[in-house]
Amino acid sequence: MFHVGGARTALYNWLFVRRTGGTFILRIEDTDAERDRQEWVEGILDAMRWLGLDWDEGPYRQSSNIALHEAAGKQLYDGGNAYYCECRRDDVEARAKKGTPPGYDRFCRDRNLDAGPGRALRFRVPDGKTIVTDLVRGHPEFDNNNIEDFVVVRSTGVPVYLLANVVDDIDQRVTHVVRAEEHLSNAPKQQMLWQALGGPALPIYAHLPVVVNEKRQKLSKRRDKVALEMYRDEGFLPEAMLNYLALLGWAPRGDREIVSIDEMVGEFRFEDVNKSGAFFDLVKLTHVNGEYIRMLELDDFVSRCKPFLDRASGEMWKPEDYDPSRFLAVAQLTQERVARLDEVPAMVRFLFTDDVQFDPAAMKAMTNPAARPIVEAAVHEYATCEWKTSSLHEATLAIGEANGLKLGKAQAPIRLAVTGNKVGLPLFESLEVLGRERTIARLNRLLEVTPEGL
Repeated sequence: MFHVGGARTALYNWLFVRRTGGTFILRIEDTDAERDRQEWVEGILDAMRWLGLDWDEGPYRQSSNIALHEAAGKQLYDGGNAYYCECRRDDVEARAKKGTPPGYDRFCRDRNLDAGPGRALRFRVPDGKTIVTDLVRGHPEFDNNNIEDFVVVRSTGVPVYLLANVVDDIDQRVTHVVRAEEHLSNAPKQQMLWQALGGPALPIYAHLPVVVNEKRQKLSKRRDKVALEMYRDEGFLPEAMLNYLALLGWAPRGDREIVSIDEMVGEFRFEDVNKSGAFFDLVKLTHVNGEYIRMLELDDFVSRCKPFLDRASGEMWKPEDYDPSRFLAVAQLTQERVARLDEVPAMVRFLFTDDVQFDPAAMKAMTNPAARPIVEAAVHEYATCEWKTSSLHEATLAIGEANGLKLGKAQAPIRLAVTGNKVGLPLFESLEVLGRERTIARLNRLLEVTPEGL
């Protein structure tokens, strides 16, 4: 599934391209056959489309360029920039135990081995230093003496990801490489390969801060909730997700959290991106999502709720009992109170089923000595009062005063009877939509299941 960190990286690429008038390339790096499945590719494409991150070229498949990758390996060998090595991992480890520095010790560098079974092709790292131009981190410098002669073609004859990336970047005229900071250590190797292969001007890098959890640990697919699709299915809006992802390492001018996509395009600069880890705060994301929900036009909100209401049919209520006009009647009230769209069905469930389940915590309202008299009085008063919000409010206020309770306390047992919960939509608007007959029936049911003198 599409990692939220990958989505943030894609967004920053997209913002940069849209501001500068460049070309946003979507490349599926699928040379690792064990990690390549078509449904995973479709998941990436669907997630990108959901976010609105349209691409200008692609999607390319890295595996389709295998001939170029193999040719690049041969070019490196023919040019003296790479050599064949027959050392196995246990050979290298055995020599290291005898006092050589950790990592590959260049044992085969000057043996002049030809290609052959079991022999990998290693890049001949030159002496000196490598300086990387990075829009986020400045100009980090790497001592080449600390970089081992790395493999570019495995002993199986398959080019490694590192080489494939450089070859594809040259082939696709890439000018900027934007990715997570964990790839920074690869940048000097890629620059060496780029120059050895005779590529044009070196690309400019932007290594973004890692996204971390509340314990400041890198977000993990095994431990953390990282799949973008999970947030989509929980009712997070794509525009809210984009807004929040943009804040993972960057901030707009001024004290703002809600930023439109056009404002992001106009203001985003890699030079303004933080170097330190970005905390993925679900509480903040949920807050931002709630703000975006409340900014929706009502008809748009209703339309976006439909998949979640459809999913609830058959689970929370019988499909034939769902009435879209009833939902429309309370849609604005619902929009003002939810932070995710998947909260909507539970909030309006009471309108589409009479099978009200009483929340045990809410049932505590019936332990108030005045609760039963209030419900009994409501049955009596609601039978004759005008059935509209203001009249229901006045009748309930009078019932509460007659029992020595303010309106807030007087509402509690009535809300319990009608919805089964302690909180929810405004009570009197809900009663008006529910109707007199169903309301009174629920009040009587609560009286039936609550022992007198509780």
